Amino acid sequence: MKQRTLGNSDIVVSSIGLGIMGMSPGMYGETNDEESIKTIHRALEIGVTLLDTADVYGNGHNEELLGRAIKGRRDQAVIATKFTYTPNYESLNGHPDYVKKAVEDSLRRLGTEYIDLYYQHRVDPNIPIEETVGAMADLVREGKVRSLGLSEASASTLRRAHAVHPISALQSEYSLWSRDIEDEILPTVRELGITHVAYSPLSRGFISGEIRQFEDLDANDLRRYMPRFQGNNFQKNIEIVDKIKEIAVEKNCTPSQLAIAWTIANNALPIPGTKRINYLEENANSSNVELTPEDLARIESVSPKNEVHGTRYMSALMTQLNG
Repeated sequence: MKQRTLGNSDIVVSSIGLGIMGMSPGMYGETNDEESIKTIHRALEIGVTLLDTADVYGNGHNEELLGRAIKGRRDQAVIATKFTYTPNYESLNGHPDYVKKAVEDSLRRLGTEYIDLYYQHRVDPNIPIEETVGAMADLVREGKVRSLGLSEASASTLRRAHAVHPISALQSEYSLWSRDIEDEILPTVRELGITHVAYSPLSRGFISGEIRQFEDLDANDLRRYMPRFQGNNFQKNIEIVDKIKEIAVEKNCTPSQLAIAWTIANNALPIPGTKRINYLEENANSSNVELTPEDLARIESVSPKNEVHGTRYMSALMTQLNG
């Protein structure tokens, strides 16, 4: 596995990470803790060191699961977690007092003395970013956190935060189907030396080609409520997936590997999520897919910017993006 340094820090991470959100109930269908822990162990074995979680995933279950998985293996893992959402995604809280409480709760659940990368999960519009990041910077000085990140933040918010304390990573949804950050946010990230961490590089698994009909989604799968997976949007997006698959076949890789390699070619650090070893290994091998300028141009022709049908979240959650 290739490695890279996390922006504005001395932390070395794998060039592809692992998102573990789906390992908790209520996300993407049925879960199995034992299988999930084996997947995390396998990730470390093959050099996938960046493990991404959040306190709100499973209302603490996700962090606790990761804590169990890395017990005795802490030195092999780079842990990234997040705060701001209160339980069940009820509200956002970026108050400095909440930051200090949230980190203690995360440290306890993870069973570790420090967090490598600590993100503000979403920007709280009611608390100045300077106050939130100021409290996060205190955690760095106290040795509880090694580096700071923001998730789904705007270019102006990034600049204001970075002026308080160096920001190492911006996490945002980025894939062939989610490219709204290309105009203003990515140029700012490059200018400030921040690593761009791309979550959902497969657009919630849609681009993998494994989902062929709405009924493939379990009854408790949150994707059933996402516009891209509903009604006429679903069928139109399947047509795009089939075109991506044609290119993947010619490149002797899977559609997932092609899509992940595309994010890497665009300087992102992707963190595709999975709870199964076979998909983990498939995703990790994306780093071996070399895309030429001609390949990138052809991918663009079959899946151009804004071609996807449907927004990535329900309308209420869309307001929390790029804050």
